[in-house]
Amino acid sequence: PDRTVNVENLSNEGRAKLRRQSLGFVFQQGMLVPELTAVENTALPLMLNGVSQTDAVRYATQWLESMGLGGMEDRRIGQLSGGQAQRVTIARSQVIDPSIVFADEPTGALDSATAVEVMAILLSATTGRGRTLVIVTHDEDVARRCQRILHLHDGRIVSDDVRHSDGRW
Repeated sequence: PDRTVNVENLSNEGRAKLRRQSLGFVFQQGMLVPELTAVENTALPLMLNGVSQTDAVRYATQWLESMGLGGMEDRRIGQLSGGQAQRVTIARSQVIDPSIVFADEPTGALDSATAVEVMAILLSATTGRGRTLVIVTHDEDVARRCQRILHLHDGRIVSDDVRHSDGRW
């Protein structure tokens, strides 16, 4: 079925609903609510979409466990390492089962070892489940893990590289 949506024809409320129900976001700084626990941050998008708190927390807990954060559900964001907080952000982006996930410098605030770990988790949680992942990054190591790389200069595409099925560019 055609899933094309003309966002220009949507009202502000319609655009907000589209973002809440179909799009996931992973930001460099996470954009998590510091007053909430890991599970509350992860469950928030579900509750905004009308899911009961009980069901949202249960599903969010499953996502946190899949991110290797089992037992840390009740920790506030300030009690987590940078990599752990970024995994909460990934869980939050996935909890609504989005069609597309947008990640803006998802490893920019992490050390190189944690960045590799977070990228593996992000790729597994999105493309590993047949979802589209769009990453904005200055990190060539992050870009090389993707299937397609668009290089921009002054807002224009200057190259478009696609990885072949044999792994070559």
